[in-house]
Amino acid sequence: MPLWRKNILGRSRIETFIGFCIKARKITLGSGAIDTLKRDVYALIVSDDASENTKKLALKYKNRFACPLIICKSEFEVIVNKVGCKIAAIRDRRLAEAILESVDNNYELYAGGN
Repeated sequence: MPLWRKNILGRSRIETFIGFCIKARKITLGSGAIDTLKRDVYALIVSDDASENTKKLALKYKNRFACPLIICKSEFEVIVNKVGCKIAAIRDRRLAEAILESVDNNYELYAGGN
């Protein structure tokens, strides 16, 4: 990974942007919480080690909100600091765009949205 992709703490840019989402309260963690959302979801992130049912839910949410889906290949629970969390919804347009532009080797863009 190029040096400009890492910040001082060794985190990738996308992890930094996820941290910004957490600090700004513009992220919804867990499938139950995402299920209650009606609109304003601009990106979904699902862990690579999530169950098949969670991955199916992620595809359902992707179609409902017409947003891109990102698969996280690293430890997603550690990144969002919530044990057992396998899926998250980004609810800020600019942060979602920044996350999508920063996709690296640890993340894979599964499908694009509208």
